[in-house]
Amino acid sequence: MFYVYILQSEKDKSLYIGFSPDLRKRLIKHNKKQVTSTKDKIPWKLIYYEAYLEKKDATGREKFLKSGAGWRFIKKQIKHYLEKFPLG
Repeated sequence: MFYVYILQSEKDKSLYIGFSPDLRKRLIKHNKKQVTSTKDKIPWKLIYYEAYLEKKDATGREKFLKSGAGWRFIKKQIKHYLEKFPLG
């Protein structure tokens, strides 16, 4: 399986979108400061993920979610979560 995921920083409430074939290990790496782009905003919590059988489908979805249209989709998809835990 391949995963596209969204993390939220508990430090500043920002979001991070990523891709990994092993979601559990990747989340641990994020929280152990082993990912350069996220190390300054730990701790991170997983708030959303999608699973794919094909790597190209997952990487394509990750690319879309990082676009303007993708961010709008995500904000609608996790609307109720964001009402309880707004972005920083």
